[in-house]
Amino acid sequence: MAAPTARSGPVAAFVRFVLCGGGVTLLASGVLLLIGHRVPFALASAVVTVASTVLATELHGRFTFGRGGAGWSDHAASGLTVALSYAFTTGALLAFDGLHPGGGALLRQGVYLGASGLAGIARFLLLRHVVFATRGAPRVPERPRRRAATMGSAGRHTAVPYTSAPRLLQGS
Repeated sequence: MAAPTARSGPVAAFVRFVLCGGGVTLLASGVLLLIGHRVPFALASAVVTVASTVLATELHGRFTFGRGGAGWSDHAASGLTVALSYAFTTGALLAFDGLHPGGGALLRQGVYLGASGLAGIARFLLLRHVVFATRGAPRVPERPRRRAATMGSAGRHTAVPYTSAPRLLQGS
């Protein structure tokens, strides 16, 4: 495996992940502001969430992880990571509300942001190492190839098979 470069290293990929995801989130919030009052808000939010997840998955496939466009299975797996993130942040808020009823808006916002940050890191790791992991050749060493050597003696050529290992040729 090649050593990570500045372009392919985990820190650079994480920066691209934050920029792509943050940009799509800002775009989605703007679209939600534009259409949220024209249609029921729950419907607008669901449509914007699905569309922004599809867009972010494409951007992550192409730019964040450099694997090219995302296929259907990539979109499904990415959608699953979004659902898991939603469940985690919602669970954190429900747990906070259960442990500290009336804990205050600022503290509640802190719990939400902390849970969102942890969910984002987990989502990055899942996308990098599972969804958009490079599927290269197996790391099993290649078997030595058999070649035929031509040995000549008094004008006669005879094919003798040998492997590519150099130690077999040393006595010739």
